[in-house]
Amino acid sequence: MNTVIMLIVLPIVGIVLGWTIRWLYARFQLSASEQKAERVKQDALREAEAQKKEILLNAKDELIRERNQQERENRERRAEVQRYEAEARTRINRKEELLDQRAAEFDRKDKEFIERSEQLKKREASVLAQEQEYRKELERISGLSQQQAKELIIKDLENDAKHDAQALLNKIEQEAQLTAEKKARDILVTTIQRLAPEVTGDITVATVSLPSDEMKGRIIGREGRNIRTLETLTGVDIIIDDTPEAVVISCFDPVRKEIAKESLERLISDGRIHPARIEEIVQKVTHEVQNKIYEEGEKALFDVGIHNMPTEGVRALGRLYFRTSYGQNVLVHSKEVAMIAAALAAEIGGNKELAKRAALLHDIGKGAETDSDLNHAEIGAEIARKMGEDARVINAIASHHNDIEPTCTEAIFVQIADSISAARPGARRETIDNYVKRLENLEQTAERFFGVEKAYAIQAGRELRILVDNVKVPDNEVKPLAQNIAKQIESDLRYPGRIRITMIRETRIIEYAR
Repeated sequence: MNTVIMLIVLPIVGIVLGWTIRWLYARFQLSASEQKAERVKQDALREAEAQKKEILLNAKDELIRERNQQERENRERRAEVQRYEAEARTRINRKEELLDQRAAEFDRKDKEFIERSEQLKKREASVLAQEQEYRKELERISGLSQQQAKELIIKDLENDAKHDAQALLNKIEQEAQLTAEKKARDILVTTIQRLAPEVTGDITVATVSLPSDEMKGRIIGREGRNIRTLETLTGVDIIIDDTPEAVVISCFDPVRKEIAKESLERLISDGRIHPARIEEIVQKVTHEVQNKIYEEGEKALFDVGIHNMPTEGVRALGRLYFRTSYGQNVLVHSKEVAMIAAALAAEIGGNKELAKRAALLHDIGKGAETDSDLNHAEIGAEIARKMGEDARVINAIASHHNDIEPTCTEAIFVQIADSISAARPGARRETIDNYVKRLENLEQTAERFFGVEKAYAIQAGRELRILVDNVKVPDNEVKPLAQNIAKQIESDLRYPGRIRITMIRETRIIEYAR
């Protein structure tokens, strides 16, 4: 029985003893962890306090250094300011001394000037008294007053001057008429003719007709992708507004404008308008236009009889086919100038082929594909230089607007031929506003002169007919009046070619039979 009790009690006692030992061990471990955590906390606090003290010390040291640096800079600046003040006081003292010297000199000269003025006044009074006595004596001897004598002398001198001037003018005109045939040849090769200024063609837009207004939406495309593609590929502005059944293409480059116009017309006729089709049509039209440019250049060379021209020159000439100036096609103008220059050279005895070549190429700069800020004469001369043209041809191209001096007779031929082609009736056109304004300016310029009753601009402004008052303007003053009006027009107005001035003076006598 005791053994059984022992077997039962001993396990229970073991279990209780094990649990007690485990509880005591856990309590011991918890106390050790708390002590360790407390030690870590105290160490962290001590370390933070030490870092805080160190940061404060460093901040105080930095503050002291900054304060010392600022005080040192302030001392240097004060020293520099004091030095500048000393220099300024020195300069001011020096200038004050100089001003005092100049004031003393001015006072001395002022006194001398006053003394001289007094002397001059006395002399002037004496001279005036003597002059008055002389005038009275002269009036007594001549029997005329001073004003009458003056008017008589001026009138005699004026009549003599007019008579001598008119006689000299008539003599010069007679000599010029006698030698006109001989001098005309010299004038043609030595005088620089007046040319029209360089202008931009009026035609910068093209209109494409549409079968209906619904086509505008198809041209624009979804979210504008069609019109953006066309504008990007051709480099033009396409204007779609309220104009019925029409689209406007705007571009200063005539070749790009032609490509855009032809491409849009083909897209409209085809009906398929989308970015891929637009790109295909633009590429095809661009190739065709480039071929057209080359063909027009070759055709122009064949028409004027020039054959040995580099490819670059042929293409530059062909691009002129799409250029206009005042409505005049530049390529047609260039061929016309070449023919006229060749005729002038043949008539006067110059180099016919060289003049024709230079005249054909004189506006080649207008067809150059370049973004240079040079004018077309300079660009054309540079293109001719690259093509290896003769130096005389280069000079004729560069000087045809008098940008440089012509150095050969062929350059003069080109100037004259260019002026003739541009100024002939019907060659060029202007907008109606500019045209009317130019004619009004011509008439108003002439009507400002004394003795002009009325002026009429006729022949598209090529001739100015002027009616003068026969009472105010005698016969011998009509020609000088015409010359003065011509000079005034040359000075005030700008115009192509020349203007013929016709003066009309008539005497009307009216009688009545009763």
